[in-house]
Amino acid sequence: MAEHEPNRIAVVMTGFTMLLLTIALIVFSEHGYHATVGALKLFFEVVLPSLLPFFILSDILLSTGMVHYLGVYFEPLMRPLFNVPGVGSFVFTMGLAAGYPMDAVLTAKFRKQGLCSKYEGERLLAFSNSADPLFIYGAVAVGMFGQPALGAILAMAHYASVLMVGLTFRFYARKKEPKHGGEPGIVVRGIHKRALEAMMRGRQEDGRRFGKVVNEAISESIGTLFMIMSFIVLFAVLLKVLSVTGLLAVVSMPFAALFHVVGLSPRLVPAAVKGFFEIDLGSAAAAQAGAPILQSLVVVSGIIAWSGLSVHGQVASVLADTDISMKPYFVARALHAVYAGVMTIVFFRPVEALVGQGTFPVFSTAGYMGPTLVGPMMGEAFHWSLLLVGVSMMGLALGALSVGALRILRRGWLSWR
Repeated sequence: MAEHEPNRIAVVMTGFTMLLLTIALIVFSEHGYHATVGALKLFFEVVLPSLLPFFILSDILLSTGMVHYLGVYFEPLMRPLFNVPGVGSFVFTMGLAAGYPMDAVLTAKFRKQGLCSKYEGERLLAFSNSADPLFIYGAVAVGMFGQPALGAILAMAHYASVLMVGLTFRFYARKKEPKHGGEPGIVVRGIHKRALEAMMRGRQEDGRRFGKVVNEAISESIGTLFMIMSFIVLFAVLLKVLSVTGLLAVVSMPFAALFHVVGLSPRLVPAAVKGFFEIDLGSAAAAQAGAPILQSLVVVSGIIAWSGLSVHGQVASVLADTDISMKPYFVARALHAVYAGVMTIVFFRPVEALVGQGTFPVFSTAGYMGPTLVGPMMGEAFHWSLLLVGVSMMGLALGALSVGALRILRRGWLSWR
């Protein structure tokens, strides 16, 4: 069977683009070096300590069958709302706590283990891709803007738009999959027994000894994190090269036209361009742009929701061994950016009036990103992330109970009639 012939235009464009970037990096090697050092500092001080525990624990939980157990309970909530299996609640919750690209890592594992179909994985990835509260509250609101109250506005806009994307994508590829039978209400007799059976089945399918599970969880997590590190470095260097060569101005032209149409300040164009490539640099540039605060927040919300080509590259690498397509993911991120910008306008005045200058204790200092606070800040952030996981799981459980109760009432009403 003949191999699929690559697209010549794409091959030529990619090859010459990479050649030009390599030459530019050689010419501007000093700038590339400083960009690499900055990216590595960001990775080792923030990304590695915040993601590593969650990567390891998620692998262990998956091997114990606990994810299968939770999936049975949350199926009556996740299926009607988002058209994904109950195990999607685990991806959603861990994505909220750990941020990018935790959701992609778990979705890829679920797909490989047959816990979700191709289209369910694409729907799940569409709305579980979110920033963690540590980044929104600490890095952006306090570290970049110096205003703790803005964290509540950004967080509410971000997570509300996540749910909006999930509700939108529940209709994606609905006709391409067989219909799922309605699950019985969550409070009906026997659900705990089915959940335990699913847990034991998941543990039996894994079959590895606990020591091997922990060992492989650590090694796979380290490998994934160093892949993420490589993308952070690559896009930091790419953005620096585009900046020093003047090509960034060419890339800015479409953004300038768009901002003119929607009425956003032209001072925010460089921030949007940087955010298109890398979320941290774009958010920082928007905070320092000197534009009206609401406009800056709208752009930052869009950047956080879009998450940058650097994160997209990480997601693509994680999904490379699966049949999950990246096209729905790109559409979802663009839709998320639009939703987040609109919700920022909606929440701005009410949340500002309600919250004032309140924030979490760990995020109460403008020196949040300072190197002397990295240790204590990471410890407190980990505690808040665990708290967020617990709150999210309780919220999902309450939703599942409500859906189950409504189904029982509906069946009782129909039988009475």
